[in-house]
Amino acid sequence: MLKIGIIIGSTRPGRRGEAVARWVHEIAQKRSDAEYEIVDIADFNLPLYDEPKPPMLAQYTKPHTVAWSKAIHSYDGYVFITPEYNHAVSGALKNAIDFLFNEWKDKAAGIVSYGGGTGGARAAENLRLILGELHVADVRAQVTLSLFTDFENYSVVKPAPHQEAAANTLFDQVVAWSGALKTLR
Repeated sequence: MLKIGIIIGSTRPGRRGEAVARWVHEIAQKRSDAEYEIVDIADFNLPLYDEPKPPMLAQYTKPHTVAWSKAIHSYDGYVFITPEYNHAVSGALKNAIDFLFNEWKDKAAGIVSYGGGTGGARAAENLRLILGELHVADVRAQVTLSLFTDFENYSVVKPAPHQEAAANTLFDQVVAWSGALKTLR
């Protein structure tokens, strides 16, 4: 069975990403097409990239990099939960992605973003550019959650009803592409 990691892309105190990831995971748990797990980058305590060699060589020397590599390598695909910080992904997510290369390659990814008026759409577009460089097939469907309409008091996740359907379309595509790309891995 395919294994999909739901990656929380923020580490800041008071973040909304953990609640968004739980909402996404609850929807995923109703499905039987893959195993879905939440992966919190905060759990890995990654400093700014500190390996002596480029990640594409996979010659890691730091225990945090080895643990991060092992976790990410174990998945067939991903759903990234990303906030929008200044029209882009968080520095913590970019840094976590940059620690690795081969572990991401030839896998599929979906994006659930959240933010102000555009629901994090600009962060999602930024993430698509990054994933393309890593040979990750990002799927077309995405979920954009607005702090104004999909959160109560800008903090409690209360997505509009149509967002669950959007999430299921995203899962359909991530699972299909993750399975199709398995022959390349």
